[in-house]
Amino acid sequence: MTKVAVVFADGCEEVEGLSVVDVLRRLNVECDMVGLISKKVDGDHHIEITCDKVVDDSLLDYDLVAFPGGMTGSANLRDNEKLRDLMIKRHEAGKWDAAMCAAPIALGKYGVLKDANFTCYPGFEKEIAGYDPSAKFSERITVTDKEHKVITSRGPATAWAYAYAIAKALGVDTSALKKGMLYNYLVDNIQDSL
Repeated sequence: MTKVAVVFADGCEEVEGLSVVDVLRRLNVECDMVGLISKKVDGDHHIEITCDKVVDDSLLDYDLVAFPGGMTGSANLRDNEKLRDLMIKRHEAGKWDAAMCAAPIALGKYGVLKDANFTCYPGFEKEIAGYDPSAKFSERITVTDKEHKVITSRGPATAWAYAYAIAKALGVDTSALKKGMLYNYLVDNIQDSL
């Protein structure tokens, strides 16, 4: 069975992590909420998140590990040595990793974005270029780099697109859920509401 971990750090963008968990669980994908250093996480907007577990070596067993953004949360992910070591091992094993908003800075620092196509919250591409100038920035809503097994996205408003990109990369059919959640309706009518 396909398994995904979403890693939550204090200061994370709650909607970016919880959207992934929600969409994947609706698709019957096993999705664990993993706290960086504690099961209790204080999000950027002070929404307390209770995770299933804390980062440990089992992160190596997941088919995909996803990071929500948030400036403080992303810095916490970027600077955690235990997480860094596990993510490098995952990357070397050819596993999927995903990060959105500011969180690609963590993947950049870990070396996971070497030669990869990616996107991030505007401005953070400069920090990533400082870690790895070979990474190729795009302004697309989501970027799935199949060769390097990395999925990235831009910011809070792109959280559903990010969640669906993760499901698609794992081979999960999202068509019925996109219709049921009115995601297709949103995509088709977004210009009319602006």
